[in-house]
Amino acid sequence: MFIAYAVVGSLLALVLAASATFTLQRNDQVVASMQKVQVPDSWLPRLTTLKAAGAMGLVAGLWVTPLGVAAAVGVTLYFIGAVVSHLRVKDYELAPAAVLTLVAAAALVLRILA
Repeated sequence: MFIAYAVVGSLLALVLAASATFTLQRNDQVVASMQKVQVPDSWLPRLTTLKAAGAMGLVAGLWVTPLGVAAAVGVTLYFIGAVVSHLRVKDYELAPAAVLTLVAAAALVLRILA
């Protein structure tokens, strides 16, 4: 189970780090997506921080189990919030957020079982 968590957690951390970087750089696609779901611009730095913290926590969770569990819980909740945000504005292009919710939940289960 540990190897499965290492793979899933590391890949998820990589996606989160890339997403945080694009959000920090105010990438046009990221900003447009955030505006589409009515996320205020003032939230972007906070969301970037949450993504970066989640990525670091998942990687640190390779060595410190409780930290990995906490990070996986946080990332799962973050992406549940993303899915809810899309549904709230009736934007049904939510496949990336839904898939990442499932990947984060898988990382959580794998970290608990490892």
